[in-house]
Amino acid sequence: MGEAPPVKDHLLIAYGRDLPQWLVDETQAKFPDAELSVLQLPNFAPIPAEIARKTTLLVTFSNLPAPEDASKIKIIHSLSSGLDHLLSHPIVKETSIPLTSSSGIHGPPIAEWTIMNWLVASRRFIYTHENQQKHNWAKNVDFMNTIHDQVGRKVGILGYGSIGRQIGRVASALGMQVHAYTASPRPTPSSRKDIGYIVPGTGDPDGTIPVSWHHGTDKASIHEFLSLGLDHLVIALPLTPQTTRLLGAEEFDILSRGVSASRPRPYLTNISRGKVLDQDALIEALKTGVLGGAALDVADPEPLPEESPLWEAPNVQISPHVSSAGREYIPRSLDILRENVGRLERGEELLNAFKRGRGY
Repeated sequence: MGEAPPVKDHLLIAYGRDLPQWLVDETQAKFPDAELSVLQLPNFAPIPAEIARKTTLLVTFSNLPAPEDASKIKIIHSLSSGLDHLLSHPIVKETSIPLTSSSGIHGPPIAEWTIMNWLVASRRFIYTHENQQKHNWAKNVDFMNTIHDQVGRKVGILGYGSIGRQIGRVASALGMQVHAYTASPRPTPSSRKDIGYIVPGTGDPDGTIPVSWHHGTDKASIHEFLSLGLDHLVIALPLTPQTTRLLGAEEFDILSRGVSASRPRPYLTNISRGKVLDQDALIEALKTGVLGGAALDVADPEPLPEESPLWEAPNVQISPHVSSAGREYIPRSLDILRENVGRLERGEELLNAFKRGRGY
């Protein structure tokens, strides 16, 4: 008798929307030996037992099966970079099934969103676009004094992870000086390397782009960083009890005082979470000219209420938490899963693995 054919993996993608055909085809091409199922479910709805019991590879944002239905699952891969929304689920607390995140895929789109907003502000794009709509060839005589480029500008990146590194890469290409801030010290070349998932051709794998590195979790260290004379401050921190309301009126004043009066006021970009800063203090800093402008992909709360004064704050650009969106998002996330399937087979450490004993 011949050998039995190998059992195929059953790859289940539990997603809140139906996947377009091109994405189904691309997924099947990445996992040619797997049986693919796509299940459209509301957020946090459980995966039905009859489907879960045959699944070996699970990809999801928030849909999980009961532990007793997960005996065949080799790995659970989250389409999110953060896993905090899954950690109270019994399958995380009561099983040892490997759980991995999509950390590392967000750098390219968020960096483009960041630079886009900088240039929209510094080149006064809104003014020229509005005049285009009016068919008005308005050559503003103040352009020489009211627009500027980014060469030589200083950008401080609070949270120099995969997103911060790609912002640093693009900013450096514009001729800017990049200053990195991390919670823990990175004193050596090896400590500055990025050991997580990196979209090929992006980021700062060796940590060589910043002209200076800074660290700390206390207010004094943050204040010292904000005093560097930064033209841009990028917030790319995770939301934790330590980072909640980390930046407020005092920090915005310190940031502004660090820049000479002859230069535009600092520009703040937040792509982390709205609660990292004091939103009322931000509005006041924009109104009084302490800050020159802000690009916000996050707010507190979300969705931002229609009556919020943040909408009308001067020189603010707001998007509804979409800076990481794009056609490439899910394919790149699946690249991490494909790499980890190989690592599982070889008995190697997984990329972006959640370590239950450490809580992250």
